[in-house]
Amino acid sequence: MKCSAAFALAAAGSAAAHYNFPSLVVGGQVTTAWQYVRQWTGYYTYQPVTDVTSLDIRCNAGASTVQASTINVVAGSSIGFTAGPDIYHPGILQVYMAAVPAGKTAATFDGSGSVWFKVDYVGPTVSSSGATFPLNGATQVNFTVPKATPTGQYLVRIEHIALHSASSAGGAQFYLSCGQIAVTAGGAGKPGPLVAFPGAYKATDPGIMINIYYPPVTSYTPPGPAVWTG
Repeated sequence: MKCSAAFALAAAGSAAAHYNFPSLVVGGQVTTAWQYVRQWTGYYTYQPVTDVTSLDIRCNAGASTVQASTINVVAGSSIGFTAGPDIYHPGILQVYMAAVPAGKTAATFDGSGSVWFKVDYVGPTVSSSGATFPLNGATQVNFTVPKATPTGQYLVRIEHIALHSASSAGGAQFYLSCGQIAVTAGGAGKPGPLVAFPGAYKATDPGIMINIYYPPVTSYTPPGPAVWTG
């Protein structure tokens, strides 16, 4: 699966260096900010997470126990997140989902355990002269919920890993949010591989600690498991 991106031309000097993902996009409609996305502590600062071993790497600061509303999404349909003001730094985008266990709801589940599976990835375009990052300037990113996803409630975790200062451990910046959805008309797939946050990444993973400027990047390995396509 490939993300599609909506791009906005920012006026000179108006782009903020940091960004967040405040709204789900369902049925082509942008929902109210933080209605179906967990509002993390300090969201208005747009600050990234940099410690992959912290609980904040799951849903952002304080958001593992924050509750939002849950919206229905048909399996096999396209949904997305808005980026505000836009994706400013060069980096990669990944989307994970986590099935809510029995006895919990999307609002009450904290996302703990090895429950997260990857459903989308957008990486760099790599050539002999280096890497370019196609999502720079995006104000919306969309992906498809695999048609084989079983019916039920899920957390959806989006992350953009900014790599402009990632040449040393702890330098990568994680811009992330968690939304709450209920998949309808689902299939009989078995999502996986399953990983935990924190736990899925190490600060020294080659896709997290990398100098994207020199020497020129001629290959890239994203962190985390393979994408589950259903």
